[in-house]
Amino acid sequence: MTGHVIELDLSCSNLAGTIDSNSSLFQLSHLQRLDLSLNNFSNSHISPEFGKFSSLTHLDLSDSNFSGQIPSEISHLSKLQSLRLYGRNFPHNLPESIGYLTSLRYLYLQNCNLRGPIPESLSKLTRIEDLYLQYNSLNGTIPSGIFSLPSLSRLVLSNNHFSGQFEDFNSNSLNLIDLSNNQLQGHLPNSIQNLVNLTDLDISFNNFHVDEVNSTLPESLEYLLLAACEVKELEFLRSAKQLSNLDLSNNKLQGRIPDWAWSNWMSLITLNISHNMLTSGSLAIPPNSTTFFFISYNYLSEEIPSDICNLTSLVMLDLARNNLRGEIPPCLGKITALQVLDMRHNNLSGNIPTTFSNGSSLSSLNLHGNKLEGKIPQSLANCKNLQLLDLGNNNLSGTFPVWLGALPDLLVLSLRSNKLHGPIRTSRIENMFPELRIIDLSYNAFSGNLPSSLFQHLKAMRTIDPSMGAPRYHGDTYYEDSITVATKGFYREIVRILYLYTVIDLSSNKFRGQIPSIMGDLIAVHIMNLSHNGLQGHIPSSFGDLSSVESLDLSGNQLSGEIPQQLASLTYLSFLNLSHNHLQGCIPQGPQFHTYESNSYEGNDGLRGFPISKSCGDARVLDTNDTLSGLDDEESNSDVQSDFWKGALMGYGSGLCIGLSIIYFMISTGKPIWLARIIIEMEHKIIMGRRKKQRRQRNYRRRNINHF
Repeated sequence: MTGHVIELDLSCSNLAGTIDSNSSLFQLSHLQRLDLSLNNFSNSHISPEFGKFSSLTHLDLSDSNFSGQIPSEISHLSKLQSLRLYGRNFPHNLPESIGYLTSLRYLYLQNCNLRGPIPESLSKLTRIEDLYLQYNSLNGTIPSGIFSLPSLSRLVLSNNHFSGQFEDFNSNSLNLIDLSNNQLQGHLPNSIQNLVNLTDLDISFNNFHVDEVNSTLPESLEYLLLAACEVKELEFLRSAKQLSNLDLSNNKLQGRIPDWAWSNWMSLITLNISHNMLTSGSLAIPPNSTTFFFISYNYLSEEIPSDICNLTSLVMLDLARNNLRGEIPPCLGKITALQVLDMRHNNLSGNIPTTFSNGSSLSSLNLHGNKLEGKIPQSLANCKNLQLLDLGNNNLSGTFPVWLGALPDLLVLSLRSNKLHGPIRTSRIENMFPELRIIDLSYNAFSGNLPSSLFQHLKAMRTIDPSMGAPRYHGDTYYEDSITVATKGFYREIVRILYLYTVIDLSSNKFRGQIPSIMGDLIAVHIMNLSHNGLQGHIPSSFGDLSSVESLDLSGNQLSGEIPQQLASLTYLSFLNLSHNHLQGCIPQGPQFHTYESNSYEGNDGLRGFPISKSCGDARVLDTNDTLSGLDDEESNSDVQSDFWKGALMGYGSGLCIGLSIIYFMISTGKPIWLARIIIEMEHKIIMGRRKKQRRQRNYRRRNINHF
């Protein structure tokens, strides 16, 4: 029976193990279709036995954990029409034998870690329709014959290391070319204009120079990506009237977009002209069909016209990092399709619109770094899909918007550097901020105790969820969420951090009282900053449970007591700042604590131990003092001074052991106890000095050993 099986589909079957040459699979000699994709074959090599399936027309081994080299025996599959091996680790050259599969129509080898040049033999694949080799490490020049293959429809070579020129070629079949993210150079070939069926062209992020003199594009283009192509003028695009997706970002466009563009590009869905030098006139409004509009990182300085709201299908609007002024058009809150509104780092003023309505699709609202004032509008509670809300660095007033806690998907909340005030009171919401991973309330005037009732919620901060490392995309767009956070003493903007970082920053407010021990339950937190408040009491020992924390800043408060020994177990804690408090006692010792500088503890006069100058032994001296404090001091000042200098000189002259004997004699005969204290301290300093010298010598030897 096995000899009569012609089709076998085991894709996504949770298969594991290896497939060796003795596998019963290879007894199915009549197989025409074989699909083993989406399994786990534990880095099995592709057996040469696959070359014995002489009737095979379709072979799919993609995403099944195969590795090694593509065997040359694959070339024996003379009837093979479709070969899919993508998503695996084949760190070798693309084999010449692939070019002998003369019946091949579909070749998918993307993301296979392939190296070296494309073999010339691929120019013999006269029936090939789809050739996908993106996300490899292929290099050299692209064989010119590839572009002229008579049946080739889709050619994707992006994200490799190809170099050289994009030469002239002829093709009546190509409708998609993607050469983006390589090292190609020169100008577009003139023959591009003759590709009457070409609808998709992406040559972004190479070393191309696209200009109106040397570039003419076919009218059939719908999807054109020319990011970072030295584009300065748009005249060469006048004839491209079918465009639906146009990316001109990271170029050298100046002035304003010409008026003819909006009348010619009436079918636009996506327009990206960010990272240019556009300046003149008011914000250009693209056709009403536009769904994604990106014009960030330019020099636009006028007001935002209310005509922007004519784009009723708008899903993303990115106007960030311009010099736009005036108020935010209230009508933007009424565009129910809008998912991303990014206007950060402009000069916008007035109030935040109160027009966000039920049914809003808004998932990201970033108004950071403007001059907005007034209260945070409660209409934002209608935005049930909101994931990011960044209103930082404005002049907003009022109290903490506790009603935001009802938003089920909110991941990031930044209200830093405003004029918000008062205590943070929680409401009766049953499950507040269930998905919140970043909360930044720093540089306001919040007061009262830290909100224990808030920390009892924050489900996402109380649970380590590995799946949160996976990004959530907004679809086929160019937009990436970002936020500025204080981490390890510095501010930095992190892009696409919604799922990777967990941050609590309540610094530079007027909070007082004790740090709630329940904060130790926030085990997923990476960065915690409570600095520059009026917090009192002890550092909770529960902070030893913050197993994910990398940065902990409690500086500039009024904390007292000892540093909990439990903090020494925090293996990821690379930044610690406890300076300018009232801490005392011995600094905990451990692998991480040995990496902190003394400025982590400055301004705490009662602290002792490495790395500050006061050794922890001084604390032990105080214990000895307590033991000796009951002894009587019966000597006069003159006797005291005389005996002190005698003991000191005898100790120096006779060595440490004799000196200690003298101390014992002086104590046992009733000599003054303060003298014993001084000499005990001298003894401790001598011992600590010797230990420090020995450590330096060991470290020096260790460095030299590591060096060699």
